[in-house]
Amino acid sequence: MLPSEFRKLVEEAIDSLPEEILRHLKNVEVLVEWTALPEQRRKAGVRAWEDLFGLYEGVPLTERGVTSGEPLFPDRITIFQRPIERRYRTPERIRDAIRRTLIHEIAHHFGISDERLRELGAY
Repeated sequence: MLPSEFRKLVEEAIDSLPEEILRHLKNVEVLVEWTALPEQRRKAGVRAWEDLFGLYEGVPLTERGVTSGEPLFPDRITIFQRPIERRYRTPERIRDAIRRTLIHEIAHHFGISDERLRELGAY
């Protein structure tokens, strides 16, 4: 899949989110990268044989203090194209994986841990 086609699917996933979620993402940048850098994989605690589909980098809303404005730099959610395409071969499955990954990373922005996501059956 061309990078532009993949980015379009990411944009569609963002556009499909409810307004009550989108309003909390005003200072969150969603990026698309081919694959994670070694330091991103380390930060995420991903082993060499494991795939990393997305990564949230920032301060979760639950850990922020009360301030007069937004943080200086936006939080980042990065969606990684190569591992998603490698695991999910058809456009429909890729689209679903992108949306699931985006929602998973947004959950981290809201302060929900991987452990809690497992408890909720989100894995």
